[in-house]
Amino acid sequence: MSPDETHMRRAIALAETHVGRTGENPSVGCVIVQDGQVVGEGVTGEGGRPHAEELALAQAGEAARGATAYVTLEPCGARSSGAAACSTRLVSAGVARVVVACEDPSVFAAGQGAERLRAAGVAVETGLLADEARRLYAAYRPAGT
Repeated sequence: MSPDETHMRRAIALAETHVGRTGENPSVGCVIVQDGQVVGEGVTGEGGRPHAEELALAQAGEAARGATAYVTLEPCGARSSGAAACSTRLVSAGVARVVVACEDPSVFAAGQGAERLRAAGVAVETGLLADEARRLYAAYRPAGT
């Protein structure tokens, strides 16, 4: 198994712990890796907030700069609460690469998050272990779809 698969499997495992406990939001897992070492992890909070990326970035701190983030669902491009979107937070933290399992059709993502990351020079890869991650979102009803 490749390191990318190992870290995405961990993100999926994190997300599994909160499926059905995140309100209308999906349960997302995020793992941040710097030089082969996990420096931050997060899962969407009960009720839907905070988002997984927020928690993982807070744990990683400065170690997020130049790191890779593994996320089970595309980072949001906007937030219904008006808080900073996860894609914006990843850019601000200096993450160099984001590996996404599944795209998010929600009006708060729908390619916006990935586009913001790419526009900032962050490498974005989608589809890693998508079939495994997709089962997490079987009951998820994205906003605006």
